[in-house]
Amino acid sequence: MEEIKKKVDENWKENVEIEKQAPKAQGEFVPPEPDFKFFITTLTLQASIALGHMANPATGKTEEDPTQAKFLIDTLGMLEEKTKGNLNREETDLLENLLYELRVAYLGKKEDKSK
Repeated sequence: MEEIKKKVDENWKENVEIEKQAPKAQGEFVPPEPDFKFFITTLTLQASIALGHMANPATGKTEEDPTQAKFLIDTLGMLEEKTKGNLNREETDLLENLLYELRVAYLGKKEDKSK
């Protein structure tokens, strides 16, 4: 079989570094560095909003969406399973604690509704 030669842009890492160091226009949104802790805390924030713990930033209203909350909690649980053994201690502890708090809050909401 003939080897297919692919054209690969080897300069992409350099270009990313140049972009990071380029001055940003005043007021331009600069996103945070993506990391696992930021990712799971973002999902946790969304779950907290769905549980009605805080106002939805889009509407300014406190709304409950138990289906969405359960989906986000289950997603965090899936991430916990899939990343087992691949996280550092701080990341593992954070994920375990966030999941515990969300699960307790979710069960508390379900219990409140059954009364």
